[in-house]
Amino acid sequence: MAAPLIEITGIGPAAAQTLMDHSFKTVESIADTTIEKLSAVPGFSVIRAQKTIDAAKQLLASTTSDSATAASVKKSAVKKPAPQDKKSKDKKSKDKKSKDKKSKKDKKDKKDKSKKKKNKSKNKKK
Repeated sequence: MAAPLIEITGIGPAAAQTLMDHSFKTVESIADTTIEKLSAVPGFSVIRAQKTIDAAKQLLASTTSDSATAASVKKSAVKKPAPQDKKSKDKKSKDKKSKDKKSKKDKKDKKDKSKKKKNKSKNKKK
């Protein structure tokens, strides 16, 4: 489906109607026209004609890339991971908890060893 003229940046309802009255009924027709032809339309200076043509081309490019992207997304359907049973989830949760506990214990052991070394060195100096 073709985009309406008002989707072109800088074109409102009144300008869209003026363009349609002068045989510019689609975004493609504006993108493919020349500055001279478009500037002949009342309300379109050479500068506005150039900006409108550029905006129409940009709109066409974005709608083309959007539809190509949408098509590729449809083709490559995202696979959802297989649902896990409750037992495997519980086991993973327990494994993680035990790792966390072990990690905390290891850190505590290191601190204790460090304190013991400091105490021994202090005792030797006395």
